[in-house]
Amino acid sequence: MAPRILLVRHGQTEWSLSGRHTGRTDVPLLEEGLRGARLVGERLRRPPYDGLARALVRTSPLARAVDTCAAAGFAEPAETWDALREWDYGAYEGLTSEAIQVERPGWTIWRDGVPEGEGRAEVATRADAVLEWARSTDRDVLLFSHGHILRVLGARWLGREVSFGARLKLAPSSLSVLGWAYGEPAVESWNDTGHLSAAES
Repeated sequence: MAPRILLVRHGQTEWSLSGRHTGRTDVPLLEEGLRGARLVGERLRRPPYDGLARALVRTSPLARAVDTCAAAGFAEPAETWDALREWDYGAYEGLTSEAIQVERPGWTIWRDGVPEGEGRAEVATRADAVLEWARSTDRDVLLFSHGHILRVLGARWLGREVSFGARLKLAPSSLSVLGWAYGEPAVESWNDTGHLSAAES
């Protein structure tokens, strides 16, 4: 089983900055997003990661994840994988939560799902496939993907339902690490953006 599963959320885009649900739409990174990707790459070249030379690297095929992977310096070993695509938001693609709640007060994707898009069970199945693959290797795994699917990965790693992802906040260009404690799946770190704040100081 993988010693560590490292999760990198793609860098900032215009839609993520404004809170618009960005599922299958291929929105490019902002310059801020490219900068964040480079900084997370620098972070992964320092201890305790030391460049992750033996890591298996996979990325969502969507440009914002692929470009984050490339800017971080992991394009060459990376393989694209549809299982790492973002949640398909269906009719809510491009809308903010506030706009959706005008029509559906109190709406949350984690409880209520989306019309004409991907159901929670479908997202869980994709996440479970990723984790099953990660458990099958004895090498570190590095994944570049999106906010909601990565939060689902975190929830499923801990044996929780998809809805638990609501409690796992995740910022653009963040680094999270899933690992082990006492032989059980555990979170080593989550939503770590120290590499971004360090660069600003």
